[in-house]
Amino acid sequence: MAETVMSVDIVVPTQTRYLRLIGNIGEQIARELETESCDRETLAYHLNLVLTEAVANAIEYGDAACPDHTVKVCLSIEDKDLRICVYDHGQGFDISQVPLPDAEKLSERGRGIFFIRNLMDSVTYQKSATGNVLEMHKSLK
Repeated sequence: MAETVMSVDIVVPTQTRYLRLIGNIGEQIARELETESCDRETLAYHLNLVLTEAVANAIEYGDAACPDHTVKVCLSIEDKDLRICVYDHGQGFDISQVPLPDAEKLSERGRGIFFIRNLMDSVTYQKSATGNVLEMHKSLK
């Protein structure tokens, strides 16, 4: 049977002022983990970045027009596998159609999915009539 080491669910309003909080929670979780795959400070930085980017996208593209909506973040660690799910109620998008950022025209926008894909081991996105979920996995082995 799989061993669940940790499970954390966070629900925040669709307001960007909560982005730092979400990123900091990811950092603190990484600093407490026992992992052999990378150093905890690097993992902490990566988790802060992917969580901040994922939640920012969920707020901006998912629910920005509805400030009474929420974004839910679920982090779990089971059998040395970190799983992060970010849920929103927006219109959704096709993750396979998100282009790579243009290296010639580096702007401050449009790199979040690129960072998430490169820092996590796997990334999927599902949309449905009831909401959307961005699911990310990272091996801690």
